[in-house]
Amino acid sequence: MNKQLLSSLLLLPLALPIQAQERVINGCTLKPGAQCEGVDLSNQNFQHIDLSGANLSGANLKGSDLRHAVLKNINLEKANLSEANLARADLRHATLRGANLSKANLESIDGWALFAQGANFNNSNLSGANLQFSRLSAAQFINANMQAANLEIAWMTKANLKGANLKNANLQEAKLNAASLENADFSGVRKHYATFQATYMEGCKNCPLDWSKN
Repeated sequence: MNKQLLSSLLLLPLALPIQAQERVINGCTLKPGAQCEGVDLSNQNFQHIDLSGANLSGANLKGSDLRHAVLKNINLEKANLSEANLARADLRHATLRGANLSKANLESIDGWALFAQGANFNNSNLSGANLQFSRLSAAQFINANMQAANLEIAWMTKANLKGANLKNANLQEAKLNAASLENADFSGVRKHYATFQATYMEGCKNCPLDWSKN
């Protein structure tokens, strides 16, 4: 190769990396901080997507795949996430107040300081989930699988855990006042300093039935 040609090639600008194209579904540009209230995002593949700080309140994500998604500080208030797969998603500080997560897979999510008051988790899988410091008052967990979940210092007043599987869960310092643990399985639960004032425990396996006497 002649020297003049080689010198010219060396002066060419380096090729810039190809940027991943942002996805747009039903007018919603899917990116951190997106503003897409009420959008229909059902039955989509969103594995590993980053929607940090997005506003998807009232959105329809039914049946969507959100495994390993980054959803920190997202607003999913009153969203439909029923039957969605959120395994190992990052939901730290997320807002899920009044959301529908029935039959959703939330295995091993990081939901530290999650806000989900009044949310529906019925028949969902929360095994191994980190819900430490979460706000779950009046949430529904009927027949939910919460085995080995971390609910330390969670606020669960008036939550309905009827038939829930809480085997080996961490409920240290959790507040379950006026909650229902009817027919739940409390085997192996860590419950030091948890409170159960006026908690309904009919048919519960290994619940602290004598808590008020301690």
